Amino acid sequence: MPAVSCSDCFTDLLCREDSGACSGDLPECSSDVESPADTEESIAGFIEDERNFVPGTDYIERFHSQSLDASAREDSVAWILKVQRYYGFQPLTAYLSVNYLDRFLYSRRLAAQTNGWPLQLLSVACLSLAAKMEEPLVPSLLDLQVESAKYIFEPRTIQRMELVVLSVLDWRLRSVTPFSFISFFAYKLDSTGTYTGFLISRATEIILSNIQEASFLEYWPSCIAAATVLCAANDIPNFSRVNAELAESWCDGLSKEKIVSCYRIIQEIAVDNRRQKPPKVLPQLRVTTRARIESSGDSSSSSSSSSYKRRKLNNSLWVDDDRGSSD
Repeated sequence: MPAVSCSDCFTDLLCREDSGACSGDLPECSSDVESPADTEESIAGFIEDERNFVPGTDYIERFHSQSLDASAREDSVAWILKVQRYYGFQPLTAYLSVNYLDRFLYSRRLAAQTNGWPLQLLSVACLSLAAKMEEPLVPSLLDLQVESAKYIFEPRTIQRMELVVLSVLDWRLRSVTPFSFISFFAYKLDSTGTYTGFLISRATEIILSNIQEASFLEYWPSCIAAATVLCAANDIPNFSRVNAELAESWCDGLSKEKIVSCYRIIQEIAVDNRRQKPPKVLPQLRVTTRARIESSGDSSSSSSSSSYKRRKLNNSLWVDDDRGSSD
């Protein structure tokens, strides 16, 4: 993989972090996914502020008109998710990375490059910033570039890109996300707390499995949270009949029509993914016992068995691989 230095592409300002500032007592790093149910007042504040942390309404139209490359965005998000799983980052870290990326792309157009390194650099910078926001331990900028990264960028280059991202986002990194609402909605659905842990976990999985889709960008975080909690509720018999009308009552500002639309898109994506996933085909292996092999030691059986390679599995079983013997 080529090492890329883009020192001439950005300003000379560097994001120098004081290592001594991280050596003392760290502030408690909490994730919205693991926080207790938020109060009605907090949720009302999230509803009011969420519009400030999403791309503009015409962002998705740019993908439809192909002024933005949806497949390139999907590749970038897929890489972010791979790194999130590789290091065991919190789901919120992955979501924030994608949120920063989308908000940046909405506000600034990257230079047209056939090899795609600007978008890769942006992805690394967004993931680095999100990890610094949410993770107690953050890999070095070089170690962060794993999981088949197309290019390896120098730390100086990534730091400069981080400053560009911070400037474009107006330093507003503490975004309102679906995770700001999930625990509250799960509690609204199951006030006993019996299934809230499952609802939060399952809704989180649904969110991460759908953030690659550009169509998901049409909906605000509160709507995504409500729709994914409804999808999660489908897996619990007691809540299988919960509908969007009930979800709309969970807090002011929710739209039943938007929740239904988002819910349907999630279902459609799930169906498409199942169709595209090839069925697992198990190799056809003929298993015979040692006794059977030894009893057929005549010339005819030895000539027919010579077309297979036999490998010993244990003391009593052999497997015939359907491949011609190279001996």
